[in-house]
Amino acid sequence: MKGFIEFIREKGVVGLAVGFILGGAVAKVVAALVTDLISPILGLILGVAKGFESFVIKIGPAKFMVGHFVSVLIDFIVIALIVYYGVTLLKLDRLEKKKGK
Repeated sequence: MKGFIEFIREKGVVGLAVGFILGGAVAKVVAALVTDLISPILGLILGVAKGFESFVIKIGPAKFMVGHFVSVLIDFIVIALIVYYGVTLLKLDRLEKKKGK
């Protein structure tokens, strides 16, 4: 049991778990932001009545869900920017864990 507790402390498993949980929460907030605010605005600009996510291009029997793809792409970009600026502003990119023995 002692070895397991040392592993958790040494490898930062608790911090990883907290980051994972917060990442899931941020992803939900960003998804809501894109779905509830950004997509309807894009829908108004592009003239898609039901919102941008419903924008589909049909070629024969194939349906290309362009609106959904762009919405997921916006999600990714917003999350990436939040992570980048969060790490940069908190100066987490300069932290080095020094192991003292």
